[in-house]
Amino acid sequence: MADVKEENGVDTLDALMQNLALGRVALGAVAFAAPGLTGRLLGLGAGDGGRDYITRAFAARELALGGGYLLARGRARDLWARLGLAVDALDTVSGAKSRGAVPLWATAAAVAVSGGATALGAAKVGRDLVK
Repeated sequence: MADVKEENGVDTLDALMQNLALGRVALGAVAFAAPGLTGRLLGLGAGDGGRDYITRAFAARELALGGGYLLARGRARDLWARLGLAVDALDTVSGAKSRGAVPLWATAAAVAVSGGATALGAAKVGRDLVK
């Protein structure tokens, strides 16, 4: 039986982190290009100038975190994983605190996505600390 963290010579945790980073870049690109659509899809209602600005700021953050992770190697990549973990953990708390302010499905989806990213980031950072 193959090791859980490595299958066919591929580190599963690192592959998942790379996929997370690619997802960040994709989400960031879409959110930057179409902030109103992104806001509606995330359950934040129709866009206005302020909401579009914040959505684009979120997009820039996602592009930076995803791109930084994908472009970094070695210890630098470990730093990007830690930064992503911190952001995802704060996003999870923010999502939980939004309960009642946005539709329940939007809160649940945001917490599920950021919580999953937090768990994945914590696994990566934890493994990096013990290796």
